[in-house]
Amino acid sequence: MQRELIPGEVVLVGGGPGDPDLLTVAGLRAVQQADVLVHDRLGPLEVLDQAPEGAERVNVGKIPRGAFTPQERINEILIDRARKGLKVVRLKGGDSFVFGRGGEEWQACVEAGVPVRVIPGVTSAVSVPALAGIPVTHRSLSQGFTVVSGHVPPDDPRSTIAWDALAKGHTTLVLLMAVKNLGAIATRLQDAGMPADTPAAIVQEGSTENQAAWVSTLASIGDVARANDVQPPAIAIIGDVAKLGLD
Repeated sequence: MQRELIPGEVVLVGGGPGDPDLLTVAGLRAVQQADVLVHDRLGPLEVLDQAPEGAERVNVGKIPRGAFTPQERINEILIDRARKGLKVVRLKGGDSFVFGRGGEEWQACVEAGVPVRVIPGVTSAVSVPALAGIPVTHRSLSQGFTVVSGHVPPDDPRSTIAWDALAKGHTTLVLLMAVKNLGAIATRLQDAGMPADTPAAIVQEGSTENQAAWVSTLASIGDVARANDVQPPAIAIIGDVAKLGLD
């Protein structure tokens, strides 16, 4: 892997779920060389202090149902700074290519003629359940897992997920960005045949000092989220593995 950043290049760095110790060595090395750091509100923000003195820090974080920087503007910032001959690091939470819009940013750079490469990150879809004692697969319980976005409810025209198929898939379901719609998703899965007593869990702010987890059932997981005022970032896990609680 190329270690030195090149002036005029954009590097998409996956920062992991939040704990700075879970940022990869390659990711940290990139941060330490950056002239510009374009970062979200999630991820290992402590590592911004590792950037060179004088490095520009641009916060483009999105707050759910709140302030946000349009993706088009983020693309413009990356391209603009790279064209000025700067070493640009795009620091994102989790992995840039797992619901991180890294693919869109890659395409925007390529179309603009800007060199771009990626440093993968530890995805929260797998690491956060693990930190709560939940393996997404287990030889005697689950032969696979499916990661889906729950940012729109199942009956929304924008939803393209085959929820009925997932309900019968007998694999672990990992739901990202699903706090608001968790109750509706659980109802849809039950209507499609998934047993109401299927174990389900929620992990909030995984890998941070504020990590909290709740284990329940598919039928009640939405109520649990509301009763505990669960807020993003949070991940829901549905399937037999959710009952293990290995921690």
